[in-house]
Amino acid sequence: MPVLALIFAVLVVTLEQYVEWKYGFAGLVGLLLLTVGVKAKSPGVSSAGAVLLALLVARPAL
Repeated sequence: MPVLALIFAVLVVTLEQYVEWKYGFAGLVGLLLLTVGVKAKSPGVSSAGAVLLALLVARPAL
């Protein structure tokens, strides 16, 4: 089980670093809001994070 937790932690850190590199500080804030909202079971916070990430991803197309 510790190996699975270690792999999951590495994946999470890698995802956070990729989002910060690709979308900057705003992407990191969006990912943080989404994560905190899901863990706290707060639909408003998680929705705000999801909308921020969606706007950052869709910005080149707009």
